[in-house]
Amino acid sequence: MEQRIGNCHRETKETQIEVTICLDGQGKNDIHTGIGFFDHMLDGFARHGLFDLTVHVNGDLDVDCHHTVEDTGIVLGQAISEALGDKAGIKRYGSFLLPMDETLAMCAIDLSGRPYLNYDANYTVEKIGELDTEMIREFFYAVSYGAMMNLHLKILDGVNNHHMAEAMFKAFGKALDMATMEEPRMKEVWSTKGSL
Repeated sequence: MEQRIGNCHRETKETQIEVTICLDGQGKNDIHTGIGFFDHMLDGFARHGLFDLTVHVNGDLDVDCHHTVEDTGIVLGQAISEALGDKAGIKRYGSFLLPMDETLAMCAIDLSGRPYLNYDANYTVEKIGELDTEMIREFFYAVSYGAMMNLHLKILDGVNNHHMAEAMFKAFGKALDMATMEEPRMKEVWSTKGSL
């Protein structure tokens, strides 16, 4: 396969966002959202998924982090979708159980073209750094709809909120890497419908 790259831009009165993702990368990234902990999470996603990722965001952080996080999810999802093209020859499904100290996170993905999010994580703090923990779900919701993917994310065990969030982002990277891998036995789209 040639390198699969998606580049998307979104500009509103609330945010200006540019995202580029290479699905066939080495985990190199350049991420600046204005929210340090969110940058850290996206770094973990890229490094463990082996995606080369550039994310540049100028958002209305004087209001709060909502628009920045949600809109970044929308644009990242769109960039993933663009990079995948018609999805011919990929495995389509991916899943990963990721341990991080006391935490165990699960992610399962179907690049089905039908968006859906099933999310289960209970944080005991309102913020981790400058990231509102309620926005983690909103980010993944936006990614799932932007990329038209079925996405399941669950914290199966965990105490430390930082570990829980980080394990979830890393599990997402690992599962997405698996789902986007080439399946050498399959040259067409892996679906009885003939398209995804």
